[in-house]
Amino acid sequence: MPLVSPKEMFEGAYAGGYAIGAFNVNNMEIIQGIMEAGSEENSPLILQVSAGARKYAGQGYIIKLMEAALQETDLPVVLHLDHGANFEICKEVIDGGFTSVMIDGSHLPFKENIALTRQVVEYAHDKGVWVEAELGRLAGVEEDVVSEEHIYTDPDEAVEFVEKTGCDSLAIAIGTSHGAYKFTGEARLDFDRLDKIGSMMPKYPIVLHGASSVVQEYVTMANEYGAEIGGAKGVPEDLLRKAASKAVCKINIDTDIRLAMTAVIRKFLAENPAAFDPRGYLGEARKAVKEMVRHKIVNVLGCSNKA
Repeated sequence: MPLVSPKEMFEGAYAGGYAIGAFNVNNMEIIQGIMEAGSEENSPLILQVSAGARKYAGQGYIIKLMEAALQETDLPVVLHLDHGANFEICKEVIDGGFTSVMIDGSHLPFKENIALTRQVVEYAHDKGVWVEAELGRLAGVEEDVVSEEHIYTDPDEAVEFVEKTGCDSLAIAIGTSHGAYKFTGEARLDFDRLDKIGSMMPKYPIVLHGASSVVQEYVTMANEYGAEIGGAKGVPEDLLRKAASKAVCKINIDTDIRLAMTAVIRKFLAENPAAFDPRGYLGEARKAVKEMVRHKIVNVLGCSNKA
């Protein structure tokens, strides 16, 4: 099945009170693990590629890996650019075959964010490509995306932004953050803000970035085998499930996959000190990705059997 647009996915998610998982990919094992989980759960999937992934694997390699994966499934799958920094990067991936892009102008003044997003929208829509934008700012670190402060999304600005840009979905800031260290105290999301935005833009798909839960099982495992991941704390899964029942149609998940892979690789190498075949530990990492993604699909996103 060829790559698809998120349009029908999000229409179903909004009507059904669930969300689609957008999982970051960097190599073959991650793609395989995600695809296997999606196939077993009959779930629609969004595989997203960051600037770091494009540097690491190369856009051409990722597209060919996706082509191979699509030959083995009938699932609807979106290939999405995560945190596109400028028009030129968005154009490159659109021309390369991506079906969805995110232009991230959240660091810019409001009017400049509108102008940049509108430029991408005009180019993308001519090619039939979906555009996600961002308004507000998440604290934390994700590759080249760094912010020391939260700037929550203003509902009135969100309405104006969508009207003036024509973007198809909007990533908002309601308390999530990038990376593994999201909260020091009690974790909270501003559901009142989400509800207000949802009521002002009915049926419009909202996106949550920085939404990994930092599953403590894998933090503990990694630390038992030599890691130093202290105080990592993510978004509780019950809060994400609640968000998915509202206007949130896409939830980004990256850190949880990295932690699961790192933990099982550390465990494998510690327990098999003579091993040097990468297929051994990368095979275990692939299994961990699959189980993590299956867990998210069933227990967090609610999109099992929605393909």
